[in-house]
Amino acid sequence: MTMPSKFLLALALVTVVLLVIVASQPSYFRIERSIIISAPPAELYAQVNDLRQWQQMSPYVKLDLTAKYTFAGPSAGPGASLAWVGNNQVGVGRITITESRPFELVRMRLEFAKPFACTNAVEFTFRQTGTQTAATWSMFGKHNFIGKAMALVMDMDKLRGAQFEEGLANLKSRSEATVSN
Repeated sequence: MTMPSKFLLALALVTVVLLVIVASQPSYFRIERSIIISAPPAELYAQVNDLRQWQQMSPYVKLDLTAKYTFAGPSAGPGASLAWVGNNQVGVGRITITESRPFELVRMRLEFAKPFACTNAVEFTFRQTGTQTAATWSMFGKHNFIGKAMALVMDMDKLRGAQFEEGLANLKSRSEATVSN
Protein backbone atom coordinates (compact mmCIF):
# COMPACT_ATOMS: atom_id res chain seq x y z
CA MET A 1 0.00 0.00 0.00
CA THR A 2 1.17 3.46 -0.80
CA MET A 3 1.43 6.16 1.83
CA PRO A 4 -1.63 8.11 0.51
CA SER A 5 -3.66 4.87 0.50
CA LYS A 6 -2.69 4.14 4.11
CA PHE A 7 -3.61 7.69 5.09
CA LEU A 8 -7.02 7.45 3.41
CA LEU A 9 -7.68 4.06 5.01
CA ALA A 10 -6.74 5.43 8.45
CA LEU A 11 -8.92 8.49 7.89
CA ALA A 12 -11.85 6.28 6.85
CA LEU A 13 -11.37 4.09 9.92
CA VAL A 14 -11.25 7.10 12.28
CA THR A 15 -14.38 8.52 10.62
CA VAL A 16 -16.27 5.23 11.04
CA VAL A 17 -15.21 4.96 14.69
CA LEU A 18 -16.32 8.56 15.34
CA LEU A 19 -19.66 7.94 13.65
CA VAL A 20 -20.23 4.83 15.74
CA ILE A 21 -19.33 6.69 18.96
CA VAL A 22 -21.70 9.56 18.12
CA ALA A 23 -24.52 7.20 17.09
CA SER A 24 -24.17 5.25 20.37
CA GLN A 25 -24.79 8.34 22.52
CA PRO A 26 -28.17 8.55 24.32
CA SER A 27 -31.03 9.77 22.15
CA TYR A 28 -32.80 11.57 24.98
CA PHE A 29 -31.56 14.08 27.53
CA ARG A 30 -32.92 15.65 30.70
CA ILE A 31 -31.51 18.60 32.61
CA GLU A 32 -33.04 19.36 36.00
CA ARG A 33 -32.35 21.61 38.97
CA SER A 34 -34.34 22.26 42.16
CA ILE A 35 -34.38 24.79 44.96
CA ILE A 36 -36.30 25.32 48.21
CA ILE A 37 -38.05 28.69 48.39
CA SER A 38 -39.69 30.28 51.43
CA ALA A 39 -42.85 31.25 49.57
CA PRO A 40 -46.12 29.50 48.77
CA PRO A 41 -46.49 27.62 45.46
CA ALA A 42 -49.07 30.20 44.31
CA GLU A 43 -46.42 32.95 44.32
CA LEU A 44 -43.94 30.92 42.26
CA TYR A 45 -46.60 29.67 39.88
CA ALA A 46 -47.81 33.23 39.20
CA GLN A 47 -44.31 34.36 38.20
CA VAL A 48 -43.56 31.41 35.90
CA ASN A 49 -47.03 31.13 34.34
CA ASP A 50 -46.86 34.75 33.12
CA LEU A 51 -44.09 35.07 30.51
CA ARG A 52 -43.90 38.83 31.07
CA GLN A 53 -42.87 38.11 34.66
CA TRP A 54 -40.66 35.28 33.40
CA GLN A 55 -38.37 37.94 31.99
CA GLN A 56 -37.61 39.07 35.57
CA MET A 57 -36.22 35.67 36.61
CA SER A 58 -34.74 34.45 33.33
CA PRO A 59 -30.96 34.04 33.38
CA TYR A 60 -30.93 34.53 29.61
CA VAL A 61 -32.09 38.16 29.52
CA LYS A 62 -28.73 39.47 30.73
CA LEU A 63 -26.85 37.56 28.00
CA ASP A 64 -28.13 40.04 25.40
CA LEU A 65 -29.51 43.33 26.69
CA THR A 66 -30.44 44.37 23.14
CA ALA A 67 -32.45 41.25 22.25
CA LYS A 68 -35.93 41.87 20.83
CA TYR A 69 -38.88 40.19 22.57
CA THR A 70 -42.42 39.70 21.29
CA PHE A 71 -45.34 38.45 23.38
CA ALA A 72 -48.33 36.71 21.80
CA GLY A 73 -51.49 34.99 22.96
CA PRO A 74 -53.01 35.40 26.41
CA SER A 75 -51.02 37.17 29.12
CA ALA A 76 -50.58 33.92 31.08
CA GLY A 77 -51.29 30.20 30.89
CA PRO A 78 -51.65 27.90 27.89
CA GLY A 79 -51.12 29.71 24.61
CA ALA A 80 -49.01 32.50 26.13
CA SER A 81 -45.88 32.82 24.05
CA LEU A 82 -42.61 34.73 24.04
CA ALA A 83 -40.43 34.98 20.93
CA TRP A 84 -36.96 36.48 20.83
CA VAL A 85 -34.21 37.46 18.42
CA GLY A 86 -30.82 37.98 20.00
CA ASN A 87 -27.10 37.52 19.75
CA ASN A 88 -25.33 34.15 19.43
CA GLN A 89 -25.71 33.48 23.16
CA VAL A 90 -29.52 33.68 23.17
CA GLY A 91 -30.23 32.91 19.52
CA VAL A 92 -33.65 33.02 17.91
CA GLY A 93 -36.58 31.13 19.33
CA ARG A 94 -39.96 30.93 20.98
CA ILE A 95 -41.31 29.53 24.23
CA THR A 96 -45.00 28.72 24.55
CA ILE A 97 -46.91 27.59 27.62
CA THR A 98 -48.66 24.35 26.72
CA GLU A 99 -50.09 23.32 30.09
CA SER A 100 -50.71 24.96 33.46
CA ARG A 101 -51.97 23.37 36.63
CA PRO A 102 -52.46 26.11 39.24
CA PHE A 103 -49.76 26.17 41.91
CA GLU A 104 -48.34 22.82 40.69
CA LEU A 105 -47.01 22.80 37.09
CA VAL A 106 -46.17 25.00 34.11
CA ARG A 107 -45.16 23.07 30.97
CA MET A 108 -43.70 24.83 27.92
CA ARG A 109 -42.52 24.08 24.39
CA LEU A 110 -39.12 25.63 23.68
CA GLU A 111 -38.30 26.06 19.99
CA PHE A 112 -34.94 27.31 18.78
CA ALA A 113 -34.34 28.39 15.18
CA LYS A 114 -30.74 29.60 15.79
CA PRO A 115 -27.99 28.85 16.56
CA PHE A 116 -29.29 25.26 16.19
CA ALA A 117 -32.82 24.23 15.32
CA CYS A 118 -34.40 22.12 18.05
CA THR A 119 -37.59 21.71 20.06
CA ASN A 120 -37.56 20.69 23.72
CA ALA A 121 -40.01 20.49 26.59
CA VAL A 122 -39.57 22.65 29.69
CA GLU A 123 -41.32 22.08 33.00
CA PHE A 124 -41.57 23.97 36.24
CA THR A 125 -43.05 22.03 39.14
CA PHE A 126 -43.95 23.36 42.58
CA ARG A 127 -44.41 21.13 45.64
CA GLN A 128 -45.22 22.58 49.03
CA THR A 129 -43.10 21.24 51.88
CA GLY A 130 -44.36 22.78 55.11
CA THR A 131 -44.02 26.55 54.82
CA GLN A 132 -41.67 26.29 51.85
CA THR A 133 -41.94 25.21 48.24
CA ALA A 134 -39.65 22.89 46.31
CA ALA A 135 -39.37 24.39 42.82
CA THR A 136 -37.91 22.30 39.98
CA TRP A 137 -36.93 23.52 36.50
CA SER A 138 -36.33 20.80 33.94
CA MET A 139 -35.78 20.58 30.21
CA PHE A 140 -35.86 17.40 28.19
CA GLY A 141 -35.94 16.31 24.61
CA LYS A 142 -34.44 14.17 21.92
CA HIS A 143 -30.91 14.54 20.58
CA ASN A 144 -30.49 14.45 16.82
CA PHE A 145 -27.15 13.32 15.40
CA ILE A 146 -25.63 16.81 15.70
CA GLY A 147 -26.88 17.06 19.30
CA LYS A 148 -25.26 13.74 20.12
CA ALA A 149 -21.96 14.91 18.59
CA MET A 150 -22.09 18.18 20.54
CA ALA A 151 -22.76 16.26 23.76
CA LEU A 152 -19.37 14.58 23.31
CA VAL A 153 -17.54 17.90 23.57
CA MET A 154 -19.93 20.07 25.63
CA ASP A 155 -21.44 19.19 29.00
CA MET A 156 -24.95 20.55 28.41
CA ASP A 157 -26.12 19.46 31.86
CA LYS A 158 -23.38 21.54 33.46
CA LEU A 159 -23.88 24.52 31.12
CA ARG A 160 -27.69 24.66 31.15
CA GLY A 161 -27.85 23.42 34.73
CA ALA A 162 -25.85 26.44 35.92
CA GLN A 163 -28.30 28.71 34.06
CA PHE A 164 -31.26 26.90 35.63
CA GLU A 165 -29.67 27.36 39.07
CA GLU A 166 -29.28 31.08 38.39
CA GLY A 167 -32.89 31.38 37.21
CA LEU A 168 -34.19 29.49 40.25
CA ALA A 169 -32.08 31.74 42.53
CA ASN A 170 -33.68 34.77 40.81
CA LEU A 171 -37.14 33.25 41.34
CA LYS A 172 -36.28 32.62 45.00
CA SER A 173 -35.11 36.18 45.69
CA ARG A 174 -38.10 37.73 43.87
CA SER A 175 -40.64 35.43 45.53
CA GLU A 176 -39.23 35.71 49.03
CA ALA A 177 -39.04 39.50 48.71
CA THR A 178 -42.69 39.63 47.57
CA VAL A 179 -43.85 37.39 50.43
CA SER A 180 -41.95 39.38 53.08
CA ASN A 181 -43.50 42.72 51.94
